[in-house]
Amino acid sequence: MTKATERILSRDCPAVQIPSGNPIHLEKGARVFLTQTLGGSYTVMCDFGLARIDGLHADALGLEATPASGADPTNAPSRGGASDGPPDEETLWSQLRNVYDPEIPVNIVDLGLVYSLEVKPTDDGYFVQVQMTLTAPGCGMGPAIAADAQSKLMQAPGVDGAAVDLVWEPAWNQGMISEEGRMKLGLV
Repeated sequence: MTKATERILSRDCPAVQIPSGNPIHLEKGARVFLTQTLGGSYTVMCDFGLARIDGLHADALGLEATPASGADPTNAPSRGGASDGPPDEETLWSQLRNVYDPEIPVNIVDLGLVYSLEVKPTDDGYFVQVQMTLTAPGCGMGPAIAADAQSKLMQAPGVDGAAVDLVWEPAWNQGMISEEGRMKLGLV
């Protein structure tokens, strides 16, 4: 989304302040500007700065609500369902391509934030372990982004459990952005 669209909240709405990651409450009637609508969540500009609204609360923006993204810590991730074998690794990477930093219109895979993805067999099925980083170590949105990634992984067939760990080594830099990500950001 390139142009901010003005919206008036139709109801009270929980949100997460960007970049601190602090939970906040936006009141009915508040004027916000929708700046990003990627990955099932919404970034809005408010009187105090940026906030992220989970897709479950899209109706407050006058949009159709989407399934839980996982960014709302009160929602448990949904399970992907039965499978005859391990989850397809490309499907898992595709799920992670639906997770976005709320300030950057590029998914976490193309930003180069995902360092590893490993599928491990367990007694109950398959567990997916991901290590990722953030563009800045002090970003308070890390837990929300990691929860969103975990939720997306849990939706893939064959996944019985998933964990997304934030790591800081190696330190992220712009050289880790994919060619597609660089094009979207105008870095090419």
